[in-house]
Amino acid sequence: MAGGSAAPKPGEPGVRAERAAGPGRAFQGYGRLFRGGRLLQDGSPGGPVLRLLVRWVRRPLLPAVRLWRRNIQLRVVAATLLMSLGVVLLLGFVVIGQVRNGLLEAKEKAAQSQAAGGFTVAKEKADATAAPGGREDGGASGRPGRNSVNWRSDLVEQLASGGPGAFNVVALSPDSEDAASTSRAPRVSGGVDFASVPADLRSAVAQGTGPFETYAQITYTGATDDREPEPGLIVGKRLNDVDGNAYELYYLFPLTQEEQSLNLVKGTLATAGLFVVVLLGAIAWLVVRQVVTPVRMAAGIAERLSTGRLQERMKVTGEDDIARLGEAFNKMAQNLQLKIQQLEELSRMQRRFVSDVSHELRTPLTTVRMAADVIHEARADFDPVTARSAELLGDQLDRFESLLSDLLEISRFDAGAAALEAEPIDLREVVRRVIGGAEPLAERKGSRIRVLGDEQPVVAEADARRVERVLRNLVVNAVEHGEGRDVVVRMGVAGGAVAVAVRDYGVGLKPGEATRVFNRFWRADPARARTTGGTGLGLSIAVEDARLHGGWLQAWGEPGGGSQFRLTLPRTADEALRGSPIPLEPEDSRRNRERVAAEDLKESAHRLASVPVQSRADRSALPVPSLMPAPPRTTAAVDPAALPGSGARVVARPPGERPAEDGSDDSAQQVPPEREDTIRGR
Repeated sequence: MAGGSAAPKPGEPGVRAERAAGPGRAFQGYGRLFRGGRLLQDGSPGGPVLRLLVRWVRRPLLPAVRLWRRNIQLRVVAATLLMSLGVVLLLGFVVIGQVRNGLLEAKEKAAQSQAAGGFTVAKEKADATAAPGGREDGGASGRPGRNSVNWRSDLVEQLASGGPGAFNVVALSPDSEDAASTSRAPRVSGGVDFASVPADLRSAVAQGTGPFETYAQITYTGATDDREPEPGLIVGKRLNDVDGNAYELYYLFPLTQEEQSLNLVKGTLATAGLFVVVLLGAIAWLVVRQVVTPVRMAAGIAERLSTGRLQERMKVTGEDDIARLGEAFNKMAQNLQLKIQQLEELSRMQRRFVSDVSHELRTPLTTVRMAADVIHEARADFDPVTARSAELLGDQLDRFESLLSDLLEISRFDAGAAALEAEPIDLREVVRRVIGGAEPLAERKGSRIRVLGDEQPVVAEADARRVERVLRNLVVNAVEHGEGRDVVVRMGVAGGAVAVAVRDYGVGLKPGEATRVFNRFWRADPARARTTGGTGLGLSIAVEDARLHGGWLQAWGEPGGGSQFRLTLPRTADEALRGSPIPLEPEDSRRNRERVAAEDLKESAHRLASVPVQSRADRSALPVPSLMPAPPRTTAAVDPAALPGSGARVVARPPGERPAEDGSDDSAQQVPPEREDTIRGR
């Protein structure tokens, strides 16, 4: 089981707890499915199933999203189409509303006029029939007119004959539904169902004296059952028949023609709107294309310029803004080409000058070296001042020869003439040779070089000479800047990469110096003397050697906490690096130590909080120790050179022992030989 993990409690996923059977068991199962993390884990917005569903839905949309992000012409045309569609829809709704209101208003006025005339005819006919001696259709025989039984039917037929198909007439009485055989039965024309008249309209007509109107659905019965219901306008009024009884007369005006007119307007607007939207989209496409095409051309030419094809130019036509942009772009490309050519020529001259000077100085330097060797061998016959001058002359000539060698190597890198002779090598052997060469300097500085991670082979395809030069430079720099403390060389191998890290505990690096440290002739402290004859080109050559291998050379440091340089190389020459087996920031850095201390403090506080509180009675029952002076605590001094996490064992100094006066770390030398294996890393 992984560290820090704990067994699940009963009732949590992983343990079958006792459950009561019942209807809620299925819901409990679903709850455990969600709480257990199968669908939603650790309170996250989505579990594996949800993430899989989102990925499945998102996958076919990725090409469209990528096209949308990369094509500005598509975005402009789509925005134009959407805005045009919105404007057309808004105008269509306004126009259709105005047309509908106009048609209904005209229909309403015509219906009111027609109904008013019918109501007048019905009233006059009832009054004329009810007058004394009044007869209807009197003949020569002197027979009275038709009785009141057929009077309402004749009235409905007479009124409906004025507009067949344009409207229908319905005559109703309060007892129409119950007295179908009487004179007060419903009278309709055109097969209209008298139930088409709404109840609220009938109630308003029955209680009022004026005409009332409303919109309703007109239905048909009898021989017209196959006729579909249609919307209509109903106008009604309460009148008196020939017998003086009240009845309700309604005019039903179908709105079929108005609906057909409105549908025709809708179709016309939809067709015209679609045509306008498509036309606007095509216009936007053509207009945007005129602007986007030169921009795409400029982007393509810029990409080709970035690859080194400096002769590329834009095609300029016209005198508009796009043409001026093309002219400015071409002028910029031309100036850039001239500047780059000048810089290349200057760089070529500088490289040739450095190479020529380095080669030309070889001959006089050889002569001066021979003369200096003769003088140096005869220094015993000179006076002390002259003898010291002969020694300084030999040291400076050694440094001068190193500088010339470094300049020649840098000139090879600048000219691209550096060749890599890669072969499988074990970096442990290279590290041993480097440490063997740096031991005299480490003894003079009072430092000790330790190696970690050499238990297993560290094999990679590399140039042994160049890798040794890089590691020698790193180790010598660490000893120089380590201020007498230990230098740790750590090796690691993982996956397709090998790494060697050199750690010192000296002055360290300030923020921003980790990137400038690889510049040529750069020093962290310009006043620091080069006691070992450094030329200032070592790290520059080292980083070029690392790049020649396809690897990395990186630096880390903190003020007062030392620094670490890490060389990472691929195990095979043609393999690309994806990571390093050794972290760039060491475990014993100040930030990591503070983080570990904070975690320990948090864990201690959690442990203290989990201790049960003791009752007062239990505390009073505990024995009270006698008041005696406590013995003095002996605090062992800890060697500050053995930092936590540095791979060394922290050894306490015995009481009374004082550190060395020169400030060097002697605790590491006090470790017995049989305990030497404890120096290895954790």
